[in-house]
Amino acid sequence: MATQLVRRLLWLPVVVWAVSTFTFFALRIVPGDVATTMALQALTPAQIADLRAQWGLDQPLHAQYGAFLGELVRADLGTSFTQGKTVRALLAERMPPTIELTLVALAFSVVLGVGAGLVSALCRNRWPDYLCRFVAVLGFSVPWFWLALMLIAVFSVGLRLTPVTGQLDPSIRLPRVTNFIIIDSLLAGNWRALGDYALHLILPTVAIGLSVAGFIARITRSAMLEVLRQDYVRVARSKGLHDRLVVLRHVLRNTLLPIVTFIGLMFGSLLGGAVVTETVFAWPGVGKMLVDAIFKRDFPVVQGTVIVIGAMYVIINLLIDMLYVYIDPRLRA
Repeated sequence: MATQLVRRLLWLPVVVWAVSTFTFFALRIVPGDVATTMALQALTPAQIADLRAQWGLDQPLHAQYGAFLGELVRADLGTSFTQGKTVRALLAERMPPTIELTLVALAFSVVLGVGAGLVSALCRNRWPDYLCRFVAVLGFSVPWFWLALMLIAVFSVGLRLTPVTGQLDPSIRLPRVTNFIIIDSLLAGNWRALGDYALHLILPTVAIGLSVAGFIARITRSAMLEVLRQDYVRVARSKGLHDRLVVLRHVLRNTLLPIVTFIGLMFGSLLGGAVVTETVFAWPGVGKMLVDAIFKRDFPVVQGTVIVIGAMYVIINLLIDMLYVYIDPRLRA
């Protein structure tokens, strides 16, 4: 297993190169660039030519690619064409909100999904099973944007229980040390900021979490039904062990592998894929920044964001593989 983990780690630079190369050429295959979009802002042809020269867009494609690889080797993600900030600084601002939202949404979906799958499997072909399966199908069938809008309409506009958009009330001043609001609130001892942030997290967490929880519930139910048919479960029950102990000690742990696999895949997907939720709730995350950069043809931002998300995706899967060893001792051999 250790050899496989080392092999995965050695593949990380190859994956980063492949992702970055694909992104580089995909952006340049499409006609136009950021200078073309700026032409709509009444810039003169001379000014546009100066911008293209400044950003190296007037160079041959192979020269641009060589310069790009040189910056990548130096871990330099470049500077945004449209914002004038380094991509590293932009990611330091935008990645923490996305990571926080993703972690909270996944925690919510795991608790809800595993709980629903557990109840559904233990009450197979009874009304709790039918109810949980119906809610699970409903959860991953409803589009995120529609659910997000309905949540805002009911709980923010109608009942006025939660804020509509954003992360914090504008009146709250919080020093940004890490850009993770939970951590910064604890460091500053600002409990008002922490409570207000929790309120802002509720609706986007539910909008993302319900869909993910539906998939987790179905995976949990299928895995548990498979494990419940195993001989060692029958032996444990024949020894007089309480059903709760059998489920917690023998069944639940052996259903974790497919659940953990799915959670790892979803975490990587949500890092750059929760664009709709971030847009609806005006959440200043990396997904919304990536989409804006694509429309503006801001090559460095798109390339840097995709590279970082791709690297994180590989690292997450590496951590999942390490977690497999802890969950299933047979893999340690």
